Amino acid sequence: MKHAVKVRIYPTDEQQVALSKAFGCARWFWNNSLAQTNRLYKETGKGLSQQGMNDRLPGLKKEFEWLAEPYSQVLQSVSLNLSRAFINFFEGRAAFPNFKSKNGKQSIQYPQNVKITDEGLKLPKLGVIKAKIHRVFDGKLKTVTVSVAPSGKYFASLLFDDGEPDLEVSTEGKAVGIDLGLTHFAITSDGSKFDNPRVLKKRAKNLKRKQQKLSRKVKGSNTRKKARRIVARVHEKIANTRKDFLHKLSRKMVNENQVICVENLAVKNLVKNHNLAKAISDASWSEFTRILQYKAGQDGKIYQEVDRFFPSSKTCSVCLNRVSSLALDVRSWQCQNCETKHDRDLNAAINIRDEGLRILALGTSATASGGKVSPKVGRRKSSVSKAHPREAGSLLHTA
Repeated sequence: MKHAVKVRIYPTDEQQVALSKAFGCARWFWNNSLAQTNRLYKETGKGLSQQGMNDRLPGLKKEFEWLAEPYSQVLQSVSLNLSRAFINFFEGRAAFPNFKSKNGKQSIQYPQNVKITDEGLKLPKLGVIKAKIHRVFDGKLKTVTVSVAPSGKYFASLLFDDGEPDLEVSTEGKAVGIDLGLTHFAITSDGSKFDNPRVLKKRAKNLKRKQQKLSRKVKGSNTRKKARRIVARVHEKIANTRKDFLHKLSRKMVNENQVICVENLAVKNLVKNHNLAKAISDASWSEFTRILQYKAGQDGKIYQEVDRFFPSSKTCSVCLNRVSSLALDVRSWQCQNCETKHDRDLNAAINIRDEGLRILALGTSATASGGKVSPKVGRRKSSVSKAHPREAGSLLHTA
């Protein structure tokens, strides 16, 4: 099983210059290889493979001597990542690879020859970089990804492989259904409600002030660079606050339950509603479900997805009677069949839990592709499964 931990690193001025050169070389080689692949594809119908990109490196290093300054495997990792990006695109899992810009987050990878010392991380051609390594996993250190955020902070992501098989999953234990919303971020089937932190809304005034100051600076000036970094720090604070909430809530859900059932929401479609797009993006539902999924897999728990078209809100969780329509502003309703009064969100969470358990009991799609992006190569088993709208026994079954 593989584990990753992200740590803060503190390179010296000389190391920052070397890292800046490495970021630039990796970015240039990505853009150059992408442009060459696009050109070859238009001419011949075939692009460059990973080996083809690596074969170009010796010639490019002779033509551009500065390409030889960073560690050689940094550029080879670019070939690997770009080839994977093309595979993901042609298999319909990702968008077409984009050219990289010097503005924004920069990152490079060290696939080997990295050591953890008492002082920090020892990287090829850089020496020991001071780091706050707060956690080390058992096993072999596989890959180290060094990155710099727009705020100017440096980080290193350490990937460990302990060589142990994935934990066996079991349905024995408590099951919970989670309904995600905006007024309350999460409502569970056992009646718990967790308020939406609305992180972006709380810091909107501060962010607006900083962005207004940035807009007044002269383009290309040092003061504009400083103002841009200040804006980046505000965005970073917002992101970190949101991640802290998501990680703590997801850890609570995983620790207290064996089976976690959530709705498979199409967030990309939901944000097309311009009245709610900002609030939905601020809630970060997709990130929450992603964190839930990998934490459940690490702990041997089951993460179960229910189809987005499942009528969880309009169906009575007691008698399964379904109302024809239910407006979004209706937060509570009474079943005409059994006369049970329902809280809309709590009723939806109960139905999501019951539907998730039904899918597990049927054994359909008990495991599905997960872990990596590619479902075909080197993947780990996942406990994710999706409801099928025409399965017998489902509330969606109309036959």
